[in-house]
Amino acid sequence: MQMHLPEFFAASPRLRVFDPLADFLGAAQDGVFEYVYADVVKLAGHSCPTVASAFLLTRAALAALYPQALAQRGSIRVELRGARLEGVNGVFASVLTLLTGATEDTGFKGIGGHFDRRGLLFFGADIPAQMRLTRLDSGESVDASARLDRVPGDPHTSQLMPRCLDGSASPEEANRFRALWQSRVRALLLEHADDPAVFEILH
Repeated sequence: MQMHLPEFFAASPRLRVFDPLADFLGAAQDGVFEYVYADVVKLAGHSCPTVASAFLLTRAALAALYPQALAQRGSIRVELRGARLEGVNGVFASVLTLLTGATEDTGFKGIGGHFDRRGLLFFGADIPAQMRLTRLDSGESVDASARLDRVPGDPHTSQLMPRCLDGSASPEEANRFRALWQSRVRALLLEHADDPAVFEILH
């Protein structure tokens, strides 16, 4: 059965990274992976501003951290300011793990002392931004925060959500809710992906 996703997913930005483990084991030609928004949607099981911002903020931070080359997946320390069970940090961290390879203690343990993905993801960090990415090879780091308040959603979304949750919404209202929900995601992906006022990078 063919999978049907919103058309704007395909038009969203992409992220290419180099993974030395994938290169070593022949999982991808030259070890290069390309991630699209649909990948993180399938990981999270849904499309929302948090999932979109995790994808876009990571993309922006990696571009700043590796200005002259592809980011090296598995060689990046990831720190989140929030606690692991606080708010949407779990979802955010899942996307970061997908894109950077960093895990707390459940990731790939390596081969012959190489490619260990554990001990690279931390919560509750004392940092001035939402997250910090640090290159293991050079020690360089960038801090990054998503300012989703600068891309507000339609106010009718919050009015329709309770009705959709309790089953009292009509089919038309349910469809309207879905359209409004994804319209904010679409704006983030297609209009603000490279907007420094929304995705702030601090060196």
